[in-house]
Amino acid sequence: MTEPHPTIQPQPGILEIALYHGGEGALPGHNRVLKLSSNENPFGASPATVEAYRRASDSLHLYPDTGHVALRAAIARAHGLEAERIICGAGSDEIITFLCQTYAGPGLEVIHTEHGFGMYRISALAAGATPVEVPERERHTDVDAILAACTERTALVFIANPNNPTGTMIPEREVARLAEGVPPQALLVLDGAYAEFVEGFDGHAALVDARDNTVMTRTFSKIHGLGGLRIGWGYGPAHVIEALNRVRGPFNLSTAAQAAAAAAVLDIAYADYCRAENARNRAWLAAALERAGVPSDPSEANFILARFRDQEEAEAVDRALRDRGILVRRMAGYKLPAALRITVGDAAACAAVAEAIDGFVRARA
Repeated sequence: MTEPHPTIQPQPGILEIALYHGGEGALPGHNRVLKLSSNENPFGASPATVEAYRRASDSLHLYPDTGHVALRAAIARAHGLEAERIICGAGSDEIITFLCQTYAGPGLEVIHTEHGFGMYRISALAAGATPVEVPERERHTDVDAILAACTERTALVFIANPNNPTGTMIPEREVARLAEGVPPQALLVLDGAYAEFVEGFDGHAALVDARDNTVMTRTFSKIHGLGGLRIGWGYGPAHVIEALNRVRGPFNLSTAAQAAAAAAVLDIAYADYCRAENARNRAWLAAALERAGVPSDPSEANFILARFRDQEEAEAVDRALRDRGILVRRMAGYKLPAALRITVGDAAACAAVAEAIDGFVRARA
């Protein structure tokens, strides 16, 4: 790490941030790898989405629409929401950043769970706020633990439902109890990056509509296959969206990104196909790993958190997979050192990773 300058100092909290590392995409000695480390859609973007992106190339010389009018209208139409209460950003990460910029700061606290998405802590520290980590119960969000951690300094409470990296989900009634119980000055933020993988789930949109203290965030990076374009959105009370738009940069989403996202969110049939394939392959992979003696909690997302005896075994399995050109994600950074997060790929990818892990377990028996 670079030595700090004696007089030029960043804002408090910045140097406490551990750099975020995404899933690896390359391996030395392997020309091609099976990447199951970043929860990407193995089927990619829909043909309609790709075509919309290509058409947008005709207007690359023009500034994009700063109000994201067409994209917000498409999201509203697809999800039955009010377009005026939607904000778009460069991935849901940027919406999380806006929330911390706007509502957190020095002397205030941002609550997240012990196995929650790393950007909650990072964005809190970047805003000068204090991140407060609360325990989970058997890798599930614990509403009582969160409420017990709330104080008069609590500004934001972040939970993901389904959660990343555990894949677990708590019921609507528990989320509603949390929204009811947070302090009056606090916002509850419901991260729905994996909401589309749950059949019939609205990402808690109805709860957001019913309250003035609850916001949801969503992404196009997962089921819509647009991780490379960085597009996300949030939905919340009008007073929150108006405030967030005051810190949002005027041209934070390119014309091509907006066009692709609008096409993607309206391609309902393709999302339904991806959801069904994910559910089928996820069930198969979980069962195959269970037969090999590798348990996992029931996942509601597009990945499985495979649990091993200890960190040594998890790392040995990871090395064995890497030898075969298969990349998964170690979870020590999420305080789950004895686990590996495995993206649900297509049927062939699931078979490959299951075969490799089964072979490792048999060889070690």
